Amino acid sequence: MERPAWAPAGIDISVPSVSRIYDYYLGGSHNFEVDRQAARRAMEFMPGLPKIMQANRAFMRRAVRHAAAEGISQFLDIGSGIPTFGNVHEVAQAADPEARVVYVDHDPVAVAHSQAVLAGDDRTAIAAADLRKPQDILTSPEVAGLLDLDRPVALLLVAVLHFLEDEDEPYAAVAELREALAPGSLLILTHASYEGIPLTQEVAGGVVGVYRDIRNPLVMRTGPEISGFFDGFELLEPGLVPMPNWRPDGPAHGEPQEEDAYAFSGFGGVGRKA
Repeated sequence: MERPAWAPAGIDISVPSVSRIYDYYLGGSHNFEVDRQAARRAMEFMPGLPKIMQANRAFMRRAVRHAAAEGISQFLDIGSGIPTFGNVHEVAQAADPEARVVYVDHDPVAVAHSQAVLAGDDRTAIAAADLRKPQDILTSPEVAGLLDLDRPVALLLVAVLHFLEDEDEPYAAVAELREALAPGSLLILTHASYEGIPLTQEVAGGVVGVYRDIRNPLVMRTGPEISGFFDGFELLEPGLVPMPNWRPDGPAHGEPQEEDAYAFSGFGGVGRKA
């Protein structure tokens, strides 16, 4: 297999990567054939997967604009993946040129791309760290150098917690991050769920099987289980809802079309730390 010039040395390009699969769903170019094969296999069960990813990105952009409107100028995006058009720093800095953003990912491909994209931007950085180890994130030189944790921060956990199994203690990880944040900080979160998917759970479960096969288990949680991540935060209106229903930019257009129905799979919400 030929190694593209942009692929960091030392990574195994024969193994699919969650962040590169996500990049493929979004129409990006930083993915390998092995990622595209896994993505296409998942889409055989759930053809609307790209719609879900697009809904995640659109929710993220609206939530970041909301945070900026509240006067928050610091953003910590964990599980940030490969930066594509309209990422957090672009949205935040369009609203506030002084906004500071730290991306965090444990995928070396995502980290290498982020470093290339962010070169020359002294208000944005990428930390190589894992959500399972919050202290590594909080004590990273990138966070220490760019963010003041004594002031409110918008913490983004977008489409990442569903890759943590219960034995990874995801609730404890979120609680540890929450404790480090100043009052007035926001938690911006999305999570996969069987709820809202326009398929039987049996068929949708085929996607879970694909991710298990590539050693990245996908954990579907219920609405109440996802709400548990907001312990210690006050959920902002309209609460934990399908992503397109969180403060949409324009009026809702009646019933979603069949292909758009996938966008209503899973949940998104924003909470404020008291």
